[in-house]
This record gives sequence, C-alpha cells and structure tokens, in this order.
Amino acid sequence: MERHINYLQCLQHIEELSDRIQQCLMTNSVWEAIGAMASMASLDAGLRESGCRHIQAFLRETLQFWHKIIKDRLASDFEEVLTLLHWPFVSSPTQPLVPPANAQEISSQLDLLVSQLMALQTSDDLISQHGVSAHPGVPAAPPLFLPIQIMLLPLSKRFRYHFTGNRQTNSLSKPEWYLTQVLMWIGNSAAFMEERIQPILERTGANINARVELCRGLLSLVQEKLASDAPRLLYDDALFCHLVDEVLLFEKELRSSHSYPTLLPGVLPILLEEAMLQKWLSVEKKMALEKVDSMLSAEGAWSCQYKDITDVEELKAPDCAETFMTLLLVITERYRSLTCPCAQLKFLDLQRELVDDFRIRLTQVMKEESRCPLSPRYCAILNAAHYISTILADWADNVFFLQLQQAAVSQGVDEEDRTGLGALELGRLASLEDSLFEGLLALLERLRGDMMGRLLDTVMRHVREKAKPYCQDRWLSLPSQCDQATMSMSSSACPMMLCIRDHLLNLQQLLCLPLFQTAWQGLADRLDHFLYEDVILYNHFNEGGAAQLQFDMTRNLFPLFGHYCKKPENFFKHIKEAYVLLCLNVGAALLLRDLLSQSVEVKEMREGNEEAPTAVSALNELGVYRLAPSDALVLLNLRASWPRQ
Repeated sequence: MERHINYLQCLQHIEELSDRIQQCLMTNSVWEAIGAMASMASLDAGLRESGCRHIQAFLRETLQFWHKIIKDRLASDFEEVLTLLHWPFVSSPTQPLVPPANAQEISSQLDLLVSQLMALQTSDDLISQHGVSAHPGVPAAPPLFLPIQIMLLPLSKRFRYHFTGNRQTNSLSKPEWYLTQVLMWIGNSAAFMEERIQPILERTGANINARVELCRGLLSLVQEKLASDAPRLLYDDALFCHLVDEVLLFEKELRSSHSYPTLLPGVLPILLEEAMLQKWLSVEKKMALEKVDSMLSAEGAWSCQYKDITDVEELKAPDCAETFMTLLLVITERYRSLTCPCAQLKFLDLQRELVDDFRIRLTQVMKEESRCPLSPRYCAILNAAHYISTILADWADNVFFLQLQQAAVSQGVDEEDRTGLGALELGRLASLEDSLFEGLLALLERLRGDMMGRLLDTVMRHVREKAKPYCQDRWLSLPSQCDQATMSMSSSACPMMLCIRDHLLNLQQLLCLPLFQTAWQGLADRLDHFLYEDVILYNHFNEGGAAQLQFDMTRNLFPLFGHYCKKPENFFKHIKEAYVLLCLNVGAALLLRDLLSQSVEVKEMREGNEEAPTAVSALNELGVYRLAPSDALVLLNLRASWPRQ
C-alpha cells in the first residue's frame, strides 16, 4: 500500500508541476516555468533507477511537451533579437553596421533570452541523445548549448540549400566551396560571439566558449557533408586526392587561424575510417611511385641543382634524391596532424616502404653504372644514398618520430609480424637505442659501403697499372744522397703520382664532403698497404734507395693528401715506419737487428704470443708502433748496406 501511495503521490507531483508550468506560461512567468521544468528534470533523474517504466515514460513525455513549448517561445523571441542585430553574418561587412535606435533594450533582451535558454539546458540535455555521435568516424561529443543551436539554424539552412540537392554549388569535384564557406562564416561571426554572447554566458556561470561552440555546430554540417561525399569518391583517385588535400588545408586553417582546440575532433576522423584510410594509403603510394618514376626518368635526375654554389650544397645530392625526400616530407606533413597514432604508424610504414623501393631502384641503376665506378652518375648514386641516410638519421632524432616510436611500443603495435623484428629489436626500440629507420639505415649503409669499395678498387687498379715501373725500380743501385746535388722525385713515380692526384681532384668534385673524406682515407689506407707490400717488401734498398723512397713519400705522396688533413703521414703508418727502419744509420741498425733477432728466437722457443718487451720498447723509441718486431726484422734484412762481417 505504501508503494502504491508513493506511486500516486509521484504521479500527482508530476501533474502539479505540469499545471504550474501551464499557469506560469499563461501569466508570462518564464523564469518560474523554467524552474518547474528544472524540478521535473530532477524528478526524471531520480526515477531513472526505478523499475516503474510507465511513470518514467509519462514523465519524459510531459517533460518533452512543455520543453518544446518553452523552447519554441524563447527561440522565436531570440531569433527576432538576432535579426535586429543583423545575425547571421554571412559575408564580411563592407562598412560598419549602424546600431539600432533601441540598442540598449535589444541588448537587455539578448541577455535575458540567452540566460533563459541556458537555464533550460538541463531538460534539453535529457531529451537530446547525449553522447551519441551522428557519424561513425567522429567521437561522441556533448550536445550544443541551446542559444548556439538556435543561432546555427539560419546558417544550417543556407548550407543545406547550397551544398545539397541539384544545386550547381553542390559539386563532388569542388569540396573547397563548402569548406571555404564554413571558414568564412566562422571568421565573420567570431567578433559577435566574443563581444556579445560570451559575456552573457560568463554571467550565467557557464564554462563554455561561444566561438568554439559555434565552430562545433558548423563542423557538424561539414562532417555530415563529408561523410556523404567521401564514399562516393573511393573509385576516383584524382577527386579523392583533391578531397584529402582540401580537408587537410581546412583542418590546418581551423586549428591555426581560428584557434579551434586540438582536443576537440575536427573533420579528419571521417577520413580515418577503415575504407577511407586504406584508400588514402593506396592513393598516396600510387601517386608517390608515379612521381618517383617520373623523377628518375627526368633528364637532370642525377645532376645537382646547386652544383655551382658550393657553400649552399655540401651534400651534392642529385635532383632525384632531393625531390624524393621532399616527397616524403610532404607525406609527413599530411599525416602529422592526424590524432590517431595507429593511422600515423600506417603512413610511417608507407614511407619506409617507399624508401626501400627507392633504395632498390638506386641499386638497379648502380649495377648498370658499375662498369665505370668513376663516372659522374655512379658518384651521384653514391651521393643519393648518403643524402637519404643523413636525412633519415636526422628524422630518427626528431621529436615527432620519437613520439611515434614510443606510440608503436606503448600501444602494442605488432612490429614483429610486420617488420620481422625480434624481441631484442623491439626492446631496443623501446629504450630508444634503435630508431624506426634502423633497418633502412643499415641497408643504405651496406649499399654505400659496396659502392665505395668498387670505386676505390677501380682507383687502385689504375694506380697499380701506373705504379709498375716504380715497383721495378733499381732501389739497390741508386746513388747515395751525398752524391746528389738536390733530391728529386723518382721518374718512375711520376705516372703514379699524377694518377693519384687526378683521381683525388675528380672525387673531390663528384662526391659530397663526408663521402670524399671516406674515399681519400680509404685510398690512403690501400696505398699504404700496396706500397708497403709491392714496393718495399718486394725490393732491397741501399742507402741511396732508402733515401729516395723517403723523399718520394714525404715530399711527393704525403703532400697530395696534405690538402685534406694536417698530418697525412698518420694515414701511411706502414710506409712511414718502413722508411724509418730503412734509413737508420748502420750502427743503430746493427744493434736493432741483433736485438730483434734475439727476441724472435726467444719467442719461438717459448711459443708465446707476446713480443719481448725490450724489442717493442726499442721500436717505440724509434717511432715504430704499427710494425711487429718480426716485421721490423724483415725490413732490416732488406738493407743492402751492411758492413762486411
């Protein structure tokens, strides 16, 4: 009986509130009617957990009935006031608007109506579908505040009139028409929302931004239009690309020029639906590959556009490599603004796929040019590989890509299945020991190393050919230094020195600075071993021969490399230490030979792996650090100027 009595009392309370609202509206007591509506909304919230479905439905129907009546009355008055204030501002005013004669009265009415509509918001939230998104790709958002809903009505009518149906302005090929129109409305209305509506909302205690709320409302129109048009463009690549470009420009303008908060969704989520995203990725890949084909087949693909400005272009990147990295940078800028890390990682995978494809193309062109590794095109390919590696290494330290790397790990992206990485590599990614481009950098480094090896092999082949007379020179019968007025370079060394000089100058012109440094240092190392093995160890030297060898190296070979470093002799350790031993005076050479002979014999007897400390110390005192005592003994035995025993 108590439950029945409570039920009847609740029903009676609902009827009393309904009667009170009716009386208030008849006497034009709007504030009291809104207060009764608030009580009815509170009762609705209290009955939400009960099982009385019929009384819940009756209460909700009663609430909707009176809410519509009050809302329609306030909306009608509000629209009249807005009309007097020249709302909506569909175009930029050419001259300042003249305020009406009763401006003070209109301002008071605006203040009152906005406040009353805001007070009606609680019941409006109950009636509207709170938290339900109209579009699958757009996150759910709270409903717009009542004053903003009413202010949007004329703009919504204009939008639907122009951009739906059979109007000429409703064109699938011209999304910029409705996107630009919405941006114009936002810009034209910003001052009115901030100066007229925002102060009223602040006085009501509402923690909202009037301008942002208007943007939210207009964006719902764009979202509806985009969700309708985008699926119809899935089979037209050109129109779909144009739509994506225009949407990205719209989003950028909205966030930058109109300060739309980044936490609120824009229109990009619609393009991130599965079908749209896959189409976007496929079109992005298709367009990129077509551009790569065209840039590689262009006439100046392997020439550097800054080749005449050495201060500007130190990397000597060919035009195709620079254009390719610009293409990747444009793709990055397009997906940088996406709010979904998973979508961003898919675009990153696309970029890595494009880089690997370009590397394969470079390898194919390199194989065609491998017959002539010293050609300008071969060196341009080498510069391209180095340029791409340099850019990717810089990207690996970029904040944006570091955030993507952490997102890939923290969100549990299955990198192992997609890239073949193991647990160790994933751990290195998580600890930032490796980067997202580590695999690509390793492949590019391998390509660069192989190409540099072929290039240096070709240079050394030319040098060996020119050095044959020098290797077969009569070092054993050359006159001593005291018998010559002035020392001069061996005539047999001239072709070799000229060959080395010409190749160094050519490589300096063709290769970028970091690659040229690698090239000349690699060439110096190979020359060091070649001259040591094929000239020094292959011959015997008298005093004049040793002095001539030292002169050829210190006054002719080393200065060729002195243009690129301060102490070129440090890159020819074997040659330097060899002529030190060959040019020792006879007494010191005899003592050193005896010491080294004893140390080698002791080593053989002990079968140890360490040289005698005294022998090593003696060599170090002479400046010989690279050669072992056994090697030094071999060199001393190449001397022909020993006194008769």
